[in-house]
Amino acid sequence: MISGTQLIEKVLFKIAKQWIAGNTVDDALTSAKKAYKLRRHAIINKLGEYHTSKKQIKVCIDEYRKIIKSFRKWKIRGAISVKPTQIGLSISQKECYRSFEKIILDARKAHVFVWLDMESSEHTDEIIEIYHTFFSKYERLGIALQANLKRTENDLNDLLDIGAKIRLVKGAYREKASISFKTRKDVDNNFVKLMKILFRKGNEFAIASHDTKIIQKAQSLSKKYPKKFEFQFLKGIREELKQDLIKKKFVVSDYIPYGVNWLPYSIRRIKERKRNILLLGSSLIQSHRV
Repeated sequence: MISGTQLIEKVLFKIAKQWIAGNTVDDALTSAKKAYKLRRHAIINKLGEYHTSKKQIKVCIDEYRKIIKSFRKWKIRGAISVKPTQIGLSISQKECYRSFEKIILDARKAHVFVWLDMESSEHTDEIIEIYHTFFSKYERLGIALQANLKRTENDLNDLLDIGAKIRLVKGAYREKASISFKTRKDVDNNFVKLMKILFRKGNEFAIASHDTKIIQKAQSLSKKYPKKFEFQFLKGIREELKQDLIKKKFVVSDYIPYGVNWLPYSIRRIKERKRNILLLGSSLIQSHRV
């Protein structure tokens, strides 16, 4: 007999399928293939973080390596996005380096782009150090920076000095008011401020936002500063806008999460911004019209 909790999870999973590819690598690759047929690039991320079991970490590494090796076979232009705490950072920086080295070696052979996800502020310095170490070995490596953190402007300028490839996001982690912007207006204003720096000083970067005003501002900046950049969206969100941007010759990528840890991820995405609930609902309605 299904318990009340299981029933709720079953219902929630049907909704979450809008932005989660499924449980397996093949589910993620199938979703990436669909995105590619719509002229989008794909960024695959295995859900889960803060792993301390070496067996769990090995599974993670093996799946990322499988994805890297599968892109050509599946005829997909794709990238992967890795959270450092899912490949050993929760044990030690050394463990994470060893794990990431294996992923980077395969990525280099397959010419696959790798994004290093940013996590909560307690790991920011460590993740930037990891990026510095591996960017010197492999240039097809990017790092996410969060606009909700007050330190990010300094981090951004330092990273751009070495030619880093940046994905600018709003930030999904709850942080102390002393180190972060707390209101939507302040986060959005800082996002635009950082985005202007990217267009002036950066090249080959990503604007990861579902916010119409920010996307319009990015389009405007791209006319003044012609740069190599892309828009990144969560799978299943703002589908009409994605196609509109593609018609305007912008590069668009779908960020495609997969894995059994879909519930905590989905809850965090919704908590991250109240507006996400409206976007998810709107996208769900649009998908049923097609």
